[in-house]
Amino acid sequence: MPPRAGLNLQSIVKAATVLADEHGLHEVTLTVLAKKLGIRSPSLYNHVNGLPGLRREMALTGLDQLKNVLMHATVGRSEDKAIREMSRAYLEFTRAHPGLYEATLYLSDTDDEELDTMKNQVLELFTQVLAGFDLNDDALIHAIRGLRSVLHGFSSLERTGGFGLKVDVNQSFELIIDTFLQGLHTSQ
Repeated sequence: MPPRAGLNLQSIVKAATVLADEHGLHEVTLTVLAKKLGIRSPSLYNHVNGLPGLRREMALTGLDQLKNVLMHATVGRSEDKAIREMSRAYLEFTRAHPGLYEATLYLSDTDDEELDTMKNQVLELFTQVLAGFDLNDDALIHAIRGLRSVLHGFSSLERTGGFGLKVDVNQSFELIIDTFLQGLHTSQ
């Protein structure tokens, strides 16, 4: 049976992203997605290699979108300003697309060159922004790990309701980034 007209990989990933952002990545199944698209789930196999293939495509899409958001936030900026804008853009991406962000954390059991390339492109943005701080090789790696941990940890805690106290979350985020930057400046 030929694929349904108008149904393609991009439209499938877009629908899966909406589901993931609204209900969480764990709620995206081929059955639920097919129902949302008004098709039978076997039709999805014309476009994706099952649920793992769908999640892989979502990861690629999410990493590409995250990369573009971070690039846009940092272009023409350096050092503290670049870190602040990158951090804010990262947080806004995770807020706008919590399910798609979760998909970016997809780990393949096999070597996946395309997925690794996309992950490395995002990592390279962190490297470029932090390279402006004139850190030695080891310190640069520590700084990249530290910033990624701050951003992912904050985003994950916020997404799961981990910040229940009645203090402005955005203010907390800015203070954390300030503290991270102070640490960078003292390690130079």
